[in-house]
Amino acid sequence: MNNTANPAEPRYLTNEELAGVVKVFREMRQWSQEQLAEIARVSARTVQRVEEGQPSSVDTRRALAAAFGFEDIDALNKPYAIPTKEQQEAEKARFEKERVTLKAEKLGTGKQLGKLVELGAGLQIVDAVEMSPKAEEVFAQLTDYCTEYADCDELYSATDKLGVYAELDELLSALDAEGVTLVGASREVMLKVQGGESPWKETVIYVVAFAKGQEAETLAVAKEVNFKL
Repeated sequence: MNNTANPAEPRYLTNEELAGVVKVFREMRQWSQEQLAEIARVSARTVQRVEEGQPSSVDTRRALAAAFGFEDIDALNKPYAIPTKEQQEAEKARFEKERVTLKAEKLGTGKQLGKLVELGAGLQIVDAVEMSPKAEEVFAQLTDYCTEYADCDELYSATDKLGVYAELDELLSALDAEGVTLVGASREVMLKVQGGESPWKETVIYVVAFAKGQEAETLAVAKEVNFKL
């Protein structure tokens, strides 16, 4: 029987799995064990025991869930459909077949963002964070600005580009004030038009919005790229 084809049966997290979940959520927020303990109103030793894979009480798991901002404070006390090892391996193989991982850099200045946009014709800007209405407005403005700039940046003089970088600086500062940070990455792909001549090299640009302090160091993107020509 092929286990990877069958859905996983719901079960409770093991102590070791809970330890991994708590550590990941804590490190995403760049908290120490002591900081998590203070926010959750438990002892630092309790957090240490949980992250060591030792048993924990229902109340402890509720306190940790509340500290992480879960709407359901019993999220760590409920059974989940956790994939088997075989299912995880199959999903990993499928993911690696369909995706490529790129090293990302934090875009802290308008010049960084502008020069990244100038690298190629393919620009993809997405968000990986829930934004405030103000942040959504600024992010939309930045998306439109970068998209338009990517279409004609070669027409700008060096002096004109300084003005572009300054305006991008303002948009990035506005996002930063709303707790949003951008990271970017690029990759080269070979494109070919059906029935056309030899393939040519093109650079695809990726810009992703994350919560401030939770920026990804790598981006997993689809191997296949669709260009509108």
